[in-house]
Amino acid sequence: MCQQHEHGTLSGARETRLAADTTQSREPFPWDVGVFDAHCHPTDTLGSVSSISRMKARALTVMSTRSQDQHLVVDVASEQGVTGSKALYSSGQEDSGRRIIPSFGWHPWFSYQIYDDTAPNPTYDGTPEGKVAHYDKILSPPPTSKDASFSKGLQDPRPLSEFISETRARLEKHPLALVGEIGLDKAFRIPDSWTKSAEVQRDEELTPGGREGRRLSPHRVNLDHQTAVLKAQLRLAGEMRRAVSVHGVQVHGGVYNALADCWRGHEKEVLSRREQRKVAKNAEDFSSDDEDDSGIAGGQEELRPLPFPPRICLHSYSGPLNILNQYTHKSVPAKVFFSFSTAINWDPEGGDKNKKTEEVIRGCPDDRILVESDLHTAGDQMDQALEDICRKVCDIKGWELRKGVEQLGRNYRQFIFDE
Repeated sequence: MCQQHEHGTLSGARETRLAADTTQSREPFPWDVGVFDAHCHPTDTLGSVSSISRMKARALTVMSTRSQDQHLVVDVASEQGVTGSKALYSSGQEDSGRRIIPSFGWHPWFSYQIYDDTAPNPTYDGTPEGKVAHYDKILSPPPTSKDASFSKGLQDPRPLSEFISETRARLEKHPLALVGEIGLDKAFRIPDSWTKSAEVQRDEELTPGGREGRRLSPHRVNLDHQTAVLKAQLRLAGEMRRAVSVHGVQVHGGVYNALADCWRGHEKEVLSRREQRKVAKNAEDFSSDDEDDSGIAGGQEELRPLPFPPRICLHSYSGPLNILNQYTHKSVPAKVFFSFSTAINWDPEGGDKNKKTEEVIRGCPDDRILVESDLHTAGDQMDQALEDICRKVCDIKGWELRKGVEQLGRNYRQFIFDE
């Protein structure tokens, strides 16, 4: 989510482009094969949305994050939403103007604005005193230990069950929609409330609710509370068999544990080579009728709700390679993808961060990589960010540019449409 990174990522994207392989940089970029943004926030700058139909990118996966942008993503999807995979991948789709895959979720940065009314002892009872108690319970350090007035400046928390119900209705209305942006963030601190003088000067072009340069308070959202909000959304995604876009900062093990808790008991059986040979031999004895019956059963199975999301994107993945390998283990029943952006995964100054990103990309299975802009403004800047990251990934993986972009397109189709 780029808005709250102080808009410093565009210069980073330009630096990354300059550092790309010079031979590949001179090669014309193959927009014609289709380029797909797995994670972005154009509704954070609503005035840029009108430029989406003129973009070179074939599709944008547009995230919602908080109360102020849920309806904006609905509106954009209603006007410009993709109708299906065949339309998206067919010739001429780039001129249709329908490029949006919507995603509905509650970002961990705003998780403090929700209370878990499904818990045995909810943290909020609807009273002013209960509001203070809620924030003291889920924020660290407790606000009353620093400034007794801090919690009064925050909004009244809303019930988790209400948000889940609203999100379910949005997903039903938009059958291709994802659940996201959701996740965990150990580093983020809540910004101070707006002062009257500062609010008068705020940028009216930006959707309300973001940081917008406000000073950060010392208060962080407890991970237990973030996890409760995350798991409720993961369960909804599993129930409706929707993909998810997941945020994780400085808590990669916690994100993995939250996801693994959802699929625990549903892991795939991993057979030894000897067992695989035995299964293959026995399979030859099945008749064609049996195969037809199996196909029917498989179709019925696909309609059944799951306790975990079937497809997961860890957006702007910044975790280590060993955790990536846990997600791609054969026993994991969900298909996990990893998207990368120049905005988050590269430091324009170079250094260890870039080396780590390149190591992770090299170690990521070819069919699990996605690209994203994570930008808050649609248009030429977003197109350029997508071109930059595509070139970087292809260079690191040793892919010929056109074939690499085609591979990224196939991966996106698998993530969004399960095809």
